[in-house]
Amino acid sequence: MALTLYFHPLSSYCHKVLIALYEKDLAFEKRAVDLGNEAERAALLALWPVGKFPVLRDEAHGRTVPESSIIIEYLDGLCAQPRMIPADPAEALQVRLQDRFLDLYVHGPMQKIVGDRLRPPREGDPFGVKEAKARLGLAYGMLDARLKDRAWMAGEDFTMADCAAAPPLFFASMLVPFETGYPALGAYFERLKQRPSYARALEKARPFLHMVPRERTENASTGGM
Repeated sequence: MALTLYFHPLSSYCHKVLIALYEKDLAFEKRAVDLGNEAERAALLALWPVGKFPVLRDEAHGRTVPESSIIIEYLDGLCAQPRMIPADPAEALQVRLQDRFLDLYVHGPMQKIVGDRLRPPREGDPFGVKEAKARLGLAYGMLDARLKDRAWMAGEDFTMADCAAAPPLFFASMLVPFETGYPALGAYFERLKQRPSYARALEKARPFLHMVPRERTENASTGGM
């Protein structure tokens, strides 16, 4: 198969790419990576020395494409419809802006909180977690205001910005709930969960959700969020 996605079933950034792949109904192979497995880790590092997933390998064109937003933009080049980034430059700029906002101010703080819960006892970062929760609160408020008059994150069409929103909001809702305090954001999240592409990505992750730490733990990592 021409396209291979190197991923982890619990990685929210991998879910972001899976949503785009399912929206486009593209054929691809999923290759799960266990970073604790020396051979699988080495295979990932050979493709992308940073060692982070997702990574897309396109054998037909001899290309390795890392980073979730870049992968989605690459997929638009392979399959134009439905577009995840609009052709109109002004609309595309808004999609990219919201994508960056979600990655930096929802994804980032969510991962900080999860990562802290995976640290050994007495090695936590309570101040950093407090900051992360404050950033999530700020992001929730901004997103709630934005979504009061929009069906989707960047307007009336489902785009890369929505691919970027669904996974971190799912995990963040377990850590700092938003459904009751931010009604527009909560309603938007319900729409995301009903979207077939995201429902499909989430269903594949459900057998692994027990690995997400609900509180500080001494156990091993989930393999990345």
